[in-house]
Amino acid sequence: MEEKRRQRNGTDGTHGTNEPRIIPPHGGYRNLKSYQAAETVFEATLSFCDRFIDRRSRTHDQMVQAARSGKQNIAEASQTSATSKKTELKLTGVARASLQELLEDYEDFLRLRRLPIWPKDHPQARIVRSLAYRTDRTYETYRTHVEQSPPEVAANTILCVIHQANYLLDRQLASLERHFLEEGGFTERLYRARSEHRRTQSPRSHPSDESDESHRSHESQ
Repeated sequence: MEEKRRQRNGTDGTHGTNEPRIIPPHGGYRNLKSYQAAETVFEATLSFCDRFIDRRSRTHDQMVQAARSGKQNIAEASQTSATSKKTELKLTGVARASLQELLEDYEDFLRLRRLPIWPKDHPQARIVRSLAYRTDRTYETYRTHVEQSPPEVAANTILCVIHQANYLLDRQLASLERHFLEEGGFTERLYRARSEHRRTQSPRSHPSDESDESHRSHESQ
């Protein structure tokens, strides 16, 4: 009964029939692991910059804006996914580029202060990276590492999360590219849906056809 109700209301991705929706369900970006990681990076960057970067400096604004761009472009890409796969790809790529820019800023921060950049096998890096497997992971998971630690620990913690976000975005981009090549974009989906709709409709005479037939009948009389 629940299945029939979903089909009738069109909440199962159809129009209430067996026909697929032209505009499929979209959004839902908050469920994306890449968005969740980027959101954590954004909140951590706000705290980090307020602690260690002069608020009047250009670097402060650039880092905050890069972190925000990473998060916001994932959300916008998800919202536009139903009507433009091309735009979804582009915005996801912008998010990836923004987080890469932010990663460079954190590495510059450490290098300029002669602080180490943790390799993957660094003991503390292993601890931070393992937090990614928590199902309830949010910024709160990393708060003490960012807000109650010296700059080396805070910056490297955020670097670990950025690397994880970039990894997820790389996989997301690869998946989007495959889907686009296999299924095409919104325009192609519109064409297929319209063609299928026409094919399944029972043949009907066009009004002009009836007029022509009537005209021919009068001429034969």
